[in-house]
Amino acid sequence: MAITHSDFLTQVRNYTEVASNVLTDSQLGIFIRNVELDIAGKVDYDDLRKYATSTYTAGNRAVSLPSDCMILRSVETISSGVRNFLEKRDTSFISEFNTSGTQGTPKYFANYDDFNIIVAPVPAAALTVQINYIKDPPNFTSTNNTFISTYQDSMLLHGVLAEAFRFLKGPMDLYNLYKTKYDEEIQNFALQQMGRRRRAEYDDGVPRLKVASPSPNTIV
Repeated sequence: MAITHSDFLTQVRNYTEVASNVLTDSQLGIFIRNVELDIAGKVDYDDLRKYATSTYTAGNRAVSLPSDCMILRSVETISSGVRNFLEKRDTSFISEFNTSGTQGTPKYFANYDDFNIIVAPVPAAALTVQINYIKDPPNFTSTNNTFISTYQDSMLLHGVLAEAFRFLKGPMDLYNLYKTKYDEEIQNFALQQMGRRRRAEYDDGVPRLKVASPSPNTIV
């Protein structure tokens, strides 16, 4: 059963032995968000992977990003059921490529700002474009449980405790203890996610390199 937000805040105050007049709900909320963002920056766990489809606007090189996009992973053009990944370039390359005025099916993209990418060549038609991205991590609050608070609450707790002891200027040995625990759990979580994806690739039939091995009928 997932821990409640109230019980989580109580745990933090019990471990730090600091009352709510110092570690207020608002302050602990900041610590929780800091840790959530840190985890998302280090591990692109499955719950954060999303995609969104839209259409190019003919004659317009700009494509809007989803509002919850934190990290852009890849861009695909879909035409007649065929998917083609765009190659990433810088904005100078895109601008120079498009100076000729040639339009066609986009082959390249670049990050333009926090809200848009630009593509080249400029789209000649309203083809489908798919944005694959890492979304902003959901925030654990009194009204919202998240994947991390439900399945990785120990990692979240140790990260918040490290934040709290740094904020309180508490004993360095306690800060180091919880920071080390948090870092170890981050690494284990990352390995767990990698393992899940390898198994998923195998199940989905992704080609793998052949490894020389005895026939299953050979007795060794």
